[in-house]
Amino acid sequence: MRQQFQLPENDVLFLNGLGLQWETVVDQGMQWLLIHAHPVIEGYNSNIVDIAIKIETGYPRAALDMAYFFPGLQRADNKAINALSSQMIDGKQYQRWSRHRTSANPWREGIDDISTHLSMIQFWFEQEFIKNPNAITA
Repeated sequence: MRQQFQLPENDVLFLNGLGLQWETVVDQGMQWLLIHAHPVIEGYNSNIVDIAIKIETGYPRAALDMAYFFPGLQRADNKAINALSSQMIDGKQYQRWSRHRTSANPWREGIDDISTHLSMIQFWFEQEFIKNPNAITA
C-alpha cells in the first residue's frame, strides 16, 4: 500500500489495529487517507466501502471534516441521503457526505484524531436512520 505522506504515530497504530488495508496518497495537491473495505452498518446498499478522509494541512492541530465513500452509499429503503456530492479521489468517483462538527462538538486539539473521526463517521451512518427512520428491521 502506498504511503505518500506520514501520519502521526498514534494514527498509524490505530489504523494498523483495525485490521484493514489503508494508505496515504497525494492527489491533485491534497492529502488523503484511504481505508479499504471498511464495514458499514446494516441498512445501506453495501456492507463495505472504501473511506477517504482528507488530511488537512496542519493536522492534527487542524480538524478533520466530512467523509468520502467508494462506492457511493444508498439507503436500502430508497430514502434519500441529504447533503451528498461527488469528488474524484485517486481516479475514482467518491461520494462526499457533507457532515461537520458543531459548536457543541468541536474539534479538540490533542484529543481528536483519525480514531475519533472514524467514530464520527459511524455516528453519521447511524444518524441517517435516526433523522429519517426507515422500515427496515434489524
